[in-house]
Amino acid sequence: MIGRSWTAAPFLASLLLTGCAVGPRYAKPTTPTAPEYKEVPPNWKAAQPNDQIARGKWWEIFQDSQLNGLEEQINVSDQNLKAAQSQYAQARALVRFNRAAYYPTVTAGASGLREHVSKNRPLIRSTAQISTNASDFQIPFDVSYEPDVFGRVRRTVESARSNAQASAADLESVNLSLHAELAIDYFQLRTLDAEEQLLNSTVAAFEKALDLTKSRYKGGVSSAVDVAQAETQLETTRSQTIDVQVQRAQDEHAIAVLTGQPPSIFSIPASPWNTAPPAIPPGLPSDLLERRPDIAAAERRVASANAQVGVARAAYFPAIALTGSGGFESTAISTLIQGPSGFLTGGASAVVTAFDVGRRRAISEQARAAFDQAAANYRQSVLTAFQEVEDNLAALRILEEESKTQQAAVAASEHSLELSTNRYKGGVVSYLEVITAQSIALSDERAAVDILRRRMTASVSLIKALGGGWSTANLPSAKLVSRSANGQ
Repeated sequence: MIGRSWTAAPFLASLLLTGCAVGPRYAKPTTPTAPEYKEVPPNWKAAQPNDQIARGKWWEIFQDSQLNGLEEQINVSDQNLKAAQSQYAQARALVRFNRAAYYPTVTAGASGLREHVSKNRPLIRSTAQISTNASDFQIPFDVSYEPDVFGRVRRTVESARSNAQASAADLESVNLSLHAELAIDYFQLRTLDAEEQLLNSTVAAFEKALDLTKSRYKGGVSSAVDVAQAETQLETTRSQTIDVQVQRAQDEHAIAVLTGQPPSIFSIPASPWNTAPPAIPPGLPSDLLERRPDIAAAERRVASANAQVGVARAAYFPAIALTGSGGFESTAISTLIQGPSGFLTGGASAVVTAFDVGRRRAISEQARAAFDQAAANYRQSVLTAFQEVEDNLAALRILEEESKTQQAAVAASEHSLELSTNRYKGGVVSYLEVITAQSIALSDERAAVDILRRRMTASVSLIKALGGGWSTANLPSAKLVSRSANGQ
């Protein structure tokens, strides 16, 4: 027998076609921005980053082939990056899972039953014409479908899609952080090479000074105190040289891990870094909102939370379901797949929660509070981004001025050391004056190297704060997010 429960179908179809997603429309939260950065030097122009940065391979701006090679290895070897990629894949899979609710669910099966009924059971007439054996064969299928009249599914998919886009932005944030960390470690290592080179040349100079002091002591011109002071100065500097190697080894090990290699089989030859960082135009503050992946991730989470408000709101409306079942049923397999053996039923239902002791209201309030939290996190991310840019712009500007002053101090201390050494050779002063001049000169030279190290670190940190050439245009579209993993 074919069921005839289709009178509600036209009404439900009209609801499906005219239904709309309940809940608030999404609008990106407003954030305060400044017309320009405070710490930009007057001679800098507000322009786009260099071509290397715009292409995403921002490290090429430093024109170091070894750094370029190491940076490329991160994309294929770093396990933290692979973990972030897997997290993004999970988010995309969740979008496809939620999208499946747009379509009906169909189940099918097959069953066979052979039954022998007792002749002595109640309500069975004891006559020979009554059969006590029966067979029942079925090939049923069931269809169930919940029309998305009030947008619960649409809002759920929208939320999952926004979360997937946020996960994609998180992936870019991890990628940018790893590349920046490697560049910082690399420049620290290179400037430590420069510092070690300085200490080695100083040790060589102090060895000559010790030989001179010993010769003067043998000639009766200098005292044993001068020799002891020269030896102390020499050994102290040798100790400082060895100490630099500890930090260099740690930086080398960190680079090995970032490139996916065991530290025990990885090494970087010594090569002192003496080049000042290139100029990095920061652009306009308003551009920063489109260039930082962490800001994009925070904004996408606001959109996801907004969609969840709609999901909570949809719980106040009826849940409409369409169901149907059909198939074939017969007492004999030979007549199973025949027209008379077919059956079909269909129906519709609408269920609304009449009383839930405030549960839906609590869920709705929770969703709105989660939206407010996400919006606050987004605004804080924007403010933090502006702070990071200003911090590194200030560091580069001030350190450039300090570098010039420090170079003047280095030149003055070297001249003072030369004068003191000549005065000592002439017997005018004791060796204590030479040691004092040596200490000041070495301290000034090491300070100059440290300033260079800090300038390189600030330069990389500024590029990271500016987003490393990334743009929100690089976020995967809704269509791309919803594709299957095989279509990537």
